[in-house]
Amino acid sequence: MDNPLRALGRLRQTSRRVPQAAHESLPSQVYVSTVDALYSDARSLFAGTLSSALAAAVTFWRTGDVLLLACAALMGLIGVVRAAEMKAYARQPQPKSPDVAHYWERRYIVVSAAYVGLLGIWCFLCFSRTDDAAVHLISFAVVIAYLVGITGRNFSSDQLVVTQTICAAVPMIAALLMRNSAPYFFLAALLVPFFLSIRIISARLRGILFDAVIASHEIKTLATQFDTALNNMPQGLCMLDANQRFVVANQRFATLFGLNTARDRRGMAGNDLLAEMLSIGLLRGAAAETFAVQFLDRVAATRRTLPFMSELGDGRTLELAAQPMEAGGCVLVVEDITERRIAEAKIEHLARFDSLTGLPNRTFLTEQFDRLLAEHQPPVPRAVLFVDLDEFKQVNDTLGHPLGDGLLCAVAERLRKVVRESDVVARFGGDEFVVLQNSVSSREDIEALAARIIELLSEIYEIDGHQIMVGASIGIALAPEHGVHADQLLKSADIALYRAKAEGRGGWRFFEPDMDVEAQARRKLEFDLREAFARSQFELYYQPIIDVKSGRASVCEALLRWRHAERGMISPAEFIPVAEEMGLIVEIGQWVLREACRTCATWPSDVRVSVNLSPIQFRRGNVESTVRAALADAGLSPERLELEITETVLLQDTPTIRLSLERLQSLGVRIALDDFGTGYSSLSYLQSFHLDKVKIDRSFLVGIEVEPRAMTLLRGVARLSADLGMDVIVEGVETQQQLVVISAERSVCGVQGFLFSRPVPAPEIAAFLGSERQESIRVA
Repeated sequence: MDNPLRALGRLRQTSRRVPQAAHESLPSQVYVSTVDALYSDARSLFAGTLSSALAAAVTFWRTGDVLLLACAALMGLIGVVRAAEMKAYARQPQPKSPDVAHYWERRYIVVSAAYVGLLGIWCFLCFSRTDDAAVHLISFAVVIAYLVGITGRNFSSDQLVVTQTICAAVPMIAALLMRNSAPYFFLAALLVPFFLSIRIISARLRGILFDAVIASHEIKTLATQFDTALNNMPQGLCMLDANQRFVVANQRFATLFGLNTARDRRGMAGNDLLAEMLSIGLLRGAAAETFAVQFLDRVAATRRTLPFMSELGDGRTLELAAQPMEAGGCVLVVEDITERRIAEAKIEHLARFDSLTGLPNRTFLTEQFDRLLAEHQPPVPRAVLFVDLDEFKQVNDTLGHPLGDGLLCAVAERLRKVVRESDVVARFGGDEFVVLQNSVSSREDIEALAARIIELLSEIYEIDGHQIMVGASIGIALAPEHGVHADQLLKSADIALYRAKAEGRGGWRFFEPDMDVEAQARRKLEFDLREAFARSQFELYYQPIIDVKSGRASVCEALLRWRHAERGMISPAEFIPVAEEMGLIVEIGQWVLREACRTCATWPSDVRVSVNLSPIQFRRGNVESTVRAALADAGLSPERLELEITETVLLQDTPTIRLSLERLQSLGVRIALDDFGTGYSSLSYLQSFHLDKVKIDRSFLVGIEVEPRAMTLLRGVARLSADLGMDVIVEGVETQQQLVVISAERSVCGVQGFLFSRPVPAPEIAAFLGSERQESIRVA
C-alpha cells in the first residue's frame, strides 16, 4: 500500500496543476457570486464551530488535558474571528470587483485553514496524549464530519477545499500512524482515498454549479440583450400564443397605438387589446372596423401573412404583418410607414408630373391618353396640339436659365387658363407642351383653340423685372384619324409642328400623310449624314475670289460637297441645316478647316483660303483651339487663313464670341462677314465688330446693269464698308456686264462668281491657280 503522506503530496500537486486562478478564468459575475456563497450562510458556520468547541471541551473533561482545553478555547476564538469577517464582508459596497472578491477569498482561506488546522491538531493530541477510545472516536468523528461538510459548503473554491483537506488530513494521518498498530495503519490508509474523494466530489459539484451559474448568467445576459433589442426596434412587435393571449410586446408596439407603455399586458386576450386600442380614439369609423377585422383575422387565423395598412386618426399610417409560429399563435409586427408613404407619393408625383411647372409629364400624358382612347369604342374625336415656343433658346442665352424657367412656368399657367377642365395640358420636355383637347366637334374648334393659345402665349411676360416676348408654333394631330395610340398621335403632331415652324413661326399646321414621308426622308438624311462623316465621304470644292486690280485669284473659298451613293451630289443648302440641327456641323467644320489648310499649304504663298464657320461651332466648339490645331497640322501661316461668319454669329454678340473673334484676329487670321445684306442685316455690326472683309450678297446684283437705284445701294454699302477699313467682295458675279459695272466702283476689292469659275475639286483649283499665274484674268 502506498504511503499515505505521499498520497497527500499528490493531492497538493493536483491542486497546483489548476491552469488558471478562478478569478481569472471565470466570468466576473460568476466568480464574485462564488465568493459571496462562502460568506453567505453564517448559521451553519456557527453551528459547526460551536459543535467542534463543545466536542473539544468534552475531551478535556474526560482527560483533564489542558491542551485540549486550549484547543476548545481557540476554536471559539476563531469562530468569533470568522463571524467578524462575515460582518466585514457584508459591509463591502456592491457590486464587488473580481480583485476585491479574490482578496476576501484569500482571507477566508487563511482563517478557515487555521480553524481546520486546529481541528487536525486537536485530533492529533487526542490520539497522541491519551488511550481513551471515546476521546479518539469523538475527535476523529468531528474532524471527519467537518471534512464531509466541505463538499457542501466550500466546494465552490478548489483552493479552499485542498487547503482545508490537507490541514486536517496531515495531523489525522500522523496521529493514526503514531499509534503503531495495524488497525490504525489500515484506518490511515482508508483516509487517503476519502480525502481524494472529497476533492473529486467538490470538483464535480463545483463544475455543476459553475455550469448552472454560467448558463443562468448567459440566459440573463441574453434576456437583457433581447429585451434591449426588442425595445429599440423601429417596429412594434408582439407575440400571441395559440389561445390568442399576449406573451410579450415591446414598448414600440404600445407607443405606435398610443397605449400605456408601463402596463404589463402579458396574458391579455387579443380582443381586450383591440378594445384598448379602439378606446384611445386613433381608429375611428370605417377605418376602425377594417382594422378590427384585419387584426382579428391575423390573430385568429394566422394562415394569412400578407401585411395590411391602417390609417390612424392622427394622420399616420401603420402596416401590420402576422407570421404564424410552429407551436401555434403568431408574431405581429407593426411599422409606422407614414414617411415612406409620403416619400412614395412624392416619387409617384415626380414620376408623373413636371417638377418645374407642375404639369403632367410625358409619361402621365401617354398613360392618360391611352386610357381615354380605350374607354370609348368607337373612339371619341380628340385633338393633340403640340406647342413649341419660338425664340425660347434666345431667352435662355441672353437672360439666363433662371429667367427661362420662370418663363416656362408662366407659359404653363397661361395654358391652364386657356383650356377647358376636360382638356389636359402637359409639359413634353424643354420648351414643348402638349394639349389634349377632348370631345372636339369640328376642325374649327381645334383651330379656335390653337389661335387662342398662340395669341395668349405671344403676349408680353413680366418676369423679375424683364419684359419677355416669345411666340408659339403648333402641330395638330387628330384621333382617331391620325392614330389610335398616344405615341402615334404625338409623333404625328410633332411632324406637323416641324412643318409649321419651317413655313414661318407663329402658326399651326394639321398633320398630313405626306409630312410623314418627308419626316422619314429627313431621318434617312440624318442617318446618311452620320454615315458619310464616319466614312469620310465629304469633299471640298474651291471657288476663287478675284482681285479686281491684279486680275488674279487672291483667295479661294472652301465649299463642302457631299456625293451621295444613291442621290448623287446633294446641295449644301439641303444638308448643312440638317447637320446644324443635329450638332454634327461641329465635327464636320473641324474636318473642313483641317482639310482646307492642308490644301492651301500646296498653293502659291500669296493665295489664301477662306473657310465658312457655322454659328453652332461658336456655341458648341472651341473655335480658337480648332483653328490653331488646323494651322499647326498643315504648317500654314495664320495670315493665309480667312474665316467667314454670318450675321447670325454677330447677332448673338456674347462676350465669349466677341473675345474669340478678337483672339483669332490677334493670331493673324482674317475675319470676313459673309452674305451681308440678308437675314438680320444691320450696319451696326460694321461698327461694333472689327471685321477685315465684307462679302456683299448676290441679291444686291439684281438689276444692277439697268437699275440705277440698285447700283446706288451697292455703291453705298461698299463705300461705307471701305471707309470703315474693310475689304469689299461682291458675290454672285455671273456676267461680263455685271463685272464692268462693279469694277467701276473703286471701293470693291474683289469679285466672286461663276463668271470666273464654278466651285471645283482641289486638283482643278490647283491647275486654275497655276494657269492664272501665267495670264491674269481680265476684269475690265
